Amino acid sequence: MRLDKYLKVSRLIKRRTVANEACDAGRVMINGKVAKAGSPVSVGDIIEIGFGTRTVKVEVLDVQETVRKDEAKDLFRYI
Repeated sequence: MRLDKYLKVSRLIKRRTVANEACDAGRVMINGKVAKAGSPVSVGDIIEIGFGTRTVKVEVLDVQETVRKDEAKDLFRYI
């Protein structure tokens, strides 16, 4: 799955356009490397997202095309 879509489906970022902008600005990394919006995401990847002064680091636990809002938190775990 594309990185921008995963960020939206998992609700780490609310909208796909915002996820695209974050990737274009270089604020998203997968496994320690700056990632583009089209980068593939798979189970076990470590995603880091820079939100202003703080950084969110998560491990991908599952990849699904669609998921209900209350189940979105099961797609990742915070590190």
